[in-house]
Amino acid sequence: MSRIYNSVMDSEKNPLSNLPKAQRFQLMTYLSIMWTTIFCFGLGYWAIYGQLIVLHVLVALGASFTGFTFYNARRKTHRDKFKRDDGTARYDDLWGAP
Repeated sequence: MSRIYNSVMDSEKNPLSNLPKAQRFQLMTYLSIMWTTIFCFGLGYWAIYGQLIVLHVLVALGASFTGFTFYNARRKTHRDKFKRDDGTARYDDLWGAP
C-alpha cells in the first residue's frame, strides 16, 4: 500500500519527477486542492442526497485529470531542446533569452 501511495504522492517518484521542482510543487498543490474540493463536494452531496452519483462522477473526473496531468508531464518541453551536459537548461524562459 505504501508503494502505491508513494507512486502518486511522492513528487520524486511520480511522473512529475521529470519537471523542475517549482513546477512539480505547483502541480502537486493544484492537484491537492482539486482532490480536496472533490471530496468536500462529494461528502456534502452525500449528506444531502445519500449515496449520490455525483461523488462517483467527481472521483472519476479527478482520476482522469490526475492521469492526464501525469501523462503530459512525460512530454518533452522547450527546456529539453536546450539542455546542457550537466542537465540544466541553457535558457530558462519561453522566449530563449540568454
